[in-house]
Amino acid sequence: MLSLVVAAIVVPALIFSAVALQRNNQAQQAMLITLAEAMAASIAETLDYHLDGMVTTLRVFSTSLAIGPDELETLHRHASVALNGTDVYLVGADENLNQLFNTRAPFEAPLGTVTQAETARQALTSGEPAVTGAFFGRIAQKWVFNVMLPIPQGTGPVRLMFLSQEVDGLANALSSQNLRGGWNAVIVDREGIVLASSFMSSDIGKPFFLDSHTQPASSTVRTTVKVGDETYETIRSYSEASGWQAIVWAPTSVVHATIQRTLRLLALGGLAIIAVGGVLALLLGRQVARSVRRLARDARRLGAGEDVQAVDYAVSEIATVSQALAQASRDRQAAENEIRFLMREVAHRSKNQLTVVSSIAKQTARHSRTFAGFQDAFQKRVHGLARSTDLLIAGGVAGVELRELVDAQIEPFAPSDRSRIELSGPYFRLSNQAAQTLGLALHEMATNAAKYGAFATSQGRLAVVWSLDAQSLHFTWRETVPRLRRRSPGTRGFGTEVIERMLGGALGAAITRDFHRDGLECRFVMSLDNLQPTLAETDEEPVG
Repeated sequence: MLSLVVAAIVVPALIFSAVALQRNNQAQQAMLITLAEAMAASIAETLDYHLDGMVTTLRVFSTSLAIGPDELETLHRHASVALNGTDVYLVGADENLNQLFNTRAPFEAPLGTVTQAETARQALTSGEPAVTGAFFGRIAQKWVFNVMLPIPQGTGPVRLMFLSQEVDGLANALSSQNLRGGWNAVIVDREGIVLASSFMSSDIGKPFFLDSHTQPASSTVRTTVKVGDETYETIRSYSEASGWQAIVWAPTSVVHATIQRTLRLLALGGLAIIAVGGVLALLLGRQVARSVRRLARDARRLGAGEDVQAVDYAVSEIATVSQALAQASRDRQAAENEIRFLMREVAHRSKNQLTVVSSIAKQTARHSRTFAGFQDAFQKRVHGLARSTDLLIAGGVAGVELRELVDAQIEPFAPSDRSRIELSGPYFRLSNQAAQTLGLALHEMATNAAKYGAFATSQGRLAVVWSLDAQSLHFTWRETVPRLRRRSPGTRGFGTEVIERMLGGALGAAITRDFHRDGLECRFVMSLDNLQPTLAETDEEPVG
């Protein structure tokens, strides 16, 4: 009878714990794979950013000085000073691929022809930048790669300019990544030669042992590769700028080691629990059985989507599982609330889009004398509406310039007389997240202006002004509408909720709204810490 009591108490708890732990470990493995995919994509993105920066540097060198026969030595000297302290060197060549100068060597030193001639001819033929693979430089005596830029004819003897960088410099793209759980990362060129490795630096210049010759069919691909008796999980991300690959890899046994250790610990813990349970079964049998039954009911309630409250059981292990169920219940409710909010937002914005399209059609019809004129104007305004949505996606990692964001959000709603709109403020680049959040608020205000405010009448005007101080961005939206039919400011619409939730919650903005006799005025004060791009994004400065 005692054994039955022990089994009734311990076995269900062990089974439940095993299932819960197994699912938890599977979720952890999926999370690790997702993190590895993000790491591979991040490495490829960092690589593209680095190569794009090298192309930009080449364009600066090609335009900052006249590249005539008498200026090559000056260009050599200026480039040597500019690139001093880096592992990057500037080289120029003529149409026959003879090197004219190389900052690795004195100006008048004999240099020979360009290595990687096939890529050089490809750049000259296409007129587009090209990136070579890794090769052992005869002057550098190290593994290097080149980023080549063809120079238009008529600017001097230089027909091809390129930056040569030692592959050791690419290690920074890997050192910044948080590789955990036995994962390693490499960067390989189009021929599968290792340019950087977090595993062994001696692999540089050698073919990658997991065979990377086949380019992935999409930007990020996960595959399993078998080498000898060992299998490896690989995640490959393709670099569009160079054709190289960022590969994050780990032995399959290492990836699966977490759940195996957990199951072993569970087995050992189960034996210990059974032993202790046998001793304490007479005292704790009924209490534990009752606790387990209640825990099972909570698990079923969690599966049914009902609220689950944590219970302070006498057995700490069961109390821990109960707290985990309660936390899972809270997380589930939070996720469901967020989904409902997003669904409301999608529905709301869809309705706004339909209202905007209808308004555009009516406004276009009033000012069009022919059907052909109406058709052309209406199509252009609908395309402008689509562009305002695309700008938030097109900003990329570099962020979005504030004036462009404001202009793109107002454009679909703007009247044909653009003198009715005033945009004034300094250059300021927003992070991608901040641009998305502020863009949503601007969309709501522009929509309301089209419905009720500055764009709803032919005399309305809009002034959007922003300024910066040491800590904050001050943003003012002021509508002026003569003979305004005022709406009750006490009405709280979903657009107001979105503005307050997105700006006030996500960006920590201080929001002030005033309903003047001649129109609405909204003022936002937002901390620069919540708006500015990261250090990698701020490297791009405005031109002009």
